[in-house]
Amino acid sequence: MELKRVVVTGLGALTPIGKTVPEYWDGLVNGVSGAALMTRFDTEKFKTKFACEVKNFVAEDYLEKKEARKIDPFVQYALVATAEAVKDAGLDFEKLNTNRIGVIWGSGIGGLKTFLDEIMEFAKGDGTPRLNPFFIPKMIIDIAPGHISMKYGLRGPNFSCVSACASSTNALIDAFTYIRLGRADMIVSGGSEAILNEAGIGGFNAMHALSTRNDDPQTASRPFDKDRDGFVAGEGAGTIILEELEHAKARGAKIYAEIVGGGMSADANHITAPHPEGLGAKLVMQSALEDAGLKTTDIDYINVHGTSTPLGDISETTAIVNLFGEHAYKVNISSTKSMTGHLLGAAGAIESIACILALQNGIIPPTINHFTDDPAIDPKLNLTFNKAQKREIKYALSNTFGFGGHNASVIFKKFEE
Repeated sequence: MELKRVVVTGLGALTPIGKTVPEYWDGLVNGVSGAALMTRFDTEKFKTKFACEVKNFVAEDYLEKKEARKIDPFVQYALVATAEAVKDAGLDFEKLNTNRIGVIWGSGIGGLKTFLDEIMEFAKGDGTPRLNPFFIPKMIIDIAPGHISMKYGLRGPNFSCVSACASSTNALIDAFTYIRLGRADMIVSGGSEAILNEAGIGGFNAMHALSTRNDDPQTASRPFDKDRDGFVAGEGAGTIILEELEHAKARGAKIYAEIVGGGMSADANHITAPHPEGLGAKLVMQSALEDAGLKTTDIDYINVHGTSTPLGDISETTAIVNLFGEHAYKVNISSTKSMTGHLLGAAGAIESIACILALQNGIIPPTINHFTDDPAIDPKLNLTFNKAQKREIKYALSNTFGFGGHNASVIFKKFEE
């Protein structure tokens, strides 16, 4: 069976450094930090008082007030990013076979704000379960692709991927697979997350996963720096329209890039800690390369998981050196989480967008907030510290790794006929 070629024809982004794709890309290339003191709730008693919030977001600016009230923020974010991507792709669904257009979405946690609000309200009462009838439909992760499909009348494959921080990369890989096997003409894919509330921040604080650099939030996300002390939580969404090449050409679509391979693996090591030698990370990148029919020397840029945690950054760079050998020192590597923070289940989507735009523009976004080299990280690696670098890129690889040992990697190629 001949596999179909799959291309990217639309992008949408709602991030802590930009509420549209152009704003997001401008923030990336200029090294803008999205971290600031939190405004969502009173952080006085919390160890971490800052995060990467989507700034000045008002749901009613994008959605009808009645609609906005019925959906959790993670679904609001999904709908906003998708509206931009649909417009960007020039889609008129009335002229397309929507039975062959699906939605595959990723989120690591889903409607945490809804869950928190309902349980706190219940706890105030006498035990009588007076719960909002929208409680469950607002909370469940698969409701995001459900809402997207209902808004646009898309009747193709529709489901969610949940693999913690690898969720939206897994969603992209599934979407890619359905299209190249001929099961769909187009998939709206991506991910969203909205965990900046008492439960989300308190829970990650309890795990000692978050940075507590409250005196200097803007530089708190510092991947690969010797003094990194944990990740910075972020929120938002990214949408990528994936489409079969001939279908895209037939409707005269602009094409951003081609998606050529995806890999998945497990660390099989620990519920939160990565494998110390990066075995799962090495395996997932190798799997993606094999799926794409590429050699390690073909890769020009790696957007790493790079969360700014003490163990994770060492494990991932070790895996890169072990897999890529001498070519590891010729590749540009960067962690855009240094700017956006960690969007958990949405990370793979917005970081894939960063890779796609890097291919298009010939610019590598930087890893900002680097002050001190870590002797445990190979000094010969080009981690694109502090300033964007110009470079012709043909292939870009994006890594995302999740609690539970879930690893996913996806490879994009500069589009050529």
